[in-house]
Amino acid sequence: MNNTTVQTAPRRVIDFVGKKKIFFGISLAIFAVGIICNIIFGTQLDIQFTGGTIAKYSYTGQVDEEKLKEVAQNATPDNQITFSISKNMLAGEAASDDDYIVSLQFTGTDSISFEQQKAVTEALNKAFPDNNFEYSESSSVESSMGWKFFLKCIVAVAIACALMVLYVTFRFKKIGGLAAGMMALVALFHDVLIIYFLYIILRMPLDGNFIAVVLMILGYSLNDTIVIYDRIRENRKTLGGRTPLGELTNISLTQVIRRTILTSISTLMAVACVFAVGIIFNLDSVTRFALPTMVGVVSGCYSSIAIATPLWVVWENRKKKK
Repeated sequence: MNNTTVQTAPRRVIDFVGKKKIFFGISLAIFAVGIICNIIFGTQLDIQFTGGTIAKYSYTGQVDEEKLKEVAQNATPDNQITFSISKNMLAGEAASDDDYIVSLQFTGTDSISFEQQKAVTEALNKAFPDNNFEYSESSSVESSMGWKFFLKCIVAVAIACALMVLYVTFRFKKIGGLAAGMMALVALFHDVLIIYFLYIILRMPLDGNFIAVVLMILGYSLNDTIVIYDRIRENRKTLGGRTPLGELTNISLTQVIRRTILTSISTLMAVACVFAVGIIFNLDSVTRFALPTMVGVVSGCYSSIAIATPLWVVWENRKKKK
């Protein structure tokens, strides 16, 4: 008995390939905004990549953040300072809603001396006598180690992309494996740029979270693309080789669009819960991971449907004409 399920064309086929110029235009417009913001704001690297010191101070109550930065900067005029404030989750049972931690990042320095840390503490207590500033802890990263870590992260991303392209190339030989792999790679670069520009627009420094989000979204985006390629391969067997490639692709995309969107929505809901927890408890590291991940999930779904597959159709059609 033959249990093979035959895929039939849906009654209403969405013309994804015919709307490719609209999809490409949307992505180019986003890239243009990102490039402009990059020129204006520049790229910020966390001390994980540049080297430097993070010194944490606990305090209670509300403070003027601009004044706080100015006081800390005046206490250490030889260092460039950035800072972030979060709830003090380590205060134990005595913690209240007014307990905070300010993390001062001294970029580009190998370490901050005890005298400098003491000077910052005294300056903060002098400027904010009612907030009880206390030195909590500090950690340092050498500049050379930060640069090596950055290079290792770039190599990890490059190796992941290369292996993904090889996988697609060998798996989908019958539909032009190399072309399918290259277009999947273009979609992956699309998603990486979207995440990168999000960091630029929100003025978030590139750190380990950025690399983690990129690697996760690469796998997520490629999975969506593979599902689409797999359906195209199955439909080519079912509908025959004489079916125009654009029509074949539109039928395949229409068949998987519901599954792809529902999967993305489910993932978004899970990550949104993580993001909500980070917002509620003021966990800066959690929100910096969850927000780019949500954007990356949307970008990965979009690029698989609107970038990788239409580009593959354009490539194959031009190859046939030649």
